[in-house]
Formats: sequence, C-alpha cells, structure tokens
Amino acid sequence: MGEMNFTFPPDLENWIETRLAEGRHADAADYVRDLIRRDQDSALRWEEDTAKLRSAIEAGEASGVSDVNALDLIDRLISQRQTAGG
Repeated sequence: MGEMNFTFPPDLENWIETRLAEGRHADAADYVRDLIRRDQDSALRWEEDTAKLRSAIEAGEASGVSDVNALDLIDRLISQRQTAGG
C-alpha cells in the first residue's frame, strides 16, 4: 500500500481531532480511509441512480404521448383512492 502525507489547515485539523475524540476511528488515517470509502459508495450510488433515471426517461420517451389530461388523471386517482377506502 502506498503512503501519502497530507497537511491540513487548522480548522480541518481541529475537525479531525474532534471526530477522533468521538472514538469511532483509531487515528486520522482510519478516518480518512472511512471518508474515502463513503465517497466511493456515494459515487457508485450516484452512477446507479443516474442510470436508472436515464432508463426511466428513455422508457417514457419511447412510450409516446398520452392523450390523458394531467388534471383528469389526478381526479381519477383521487376517486380510485376514495373508492378503495383510502
């Protein structure tokens, strides 16, 4: 594993020390590793969510244009919910 050295400004150094005092991380390197893992997870979720959204948009575009009025659709959904006892 490679080694990297970082210098932090005082405000970030204080933040790191505060987080370490909470006891969830052994040292600053452990804290930074945890942050990087979380960032990786977040980036992966972002990519997955973006792909799902693109797929949904493409499916919507491929389905064509509806002749149903949005307000009529809302009224119909409200009626269905009331009929179902909701």
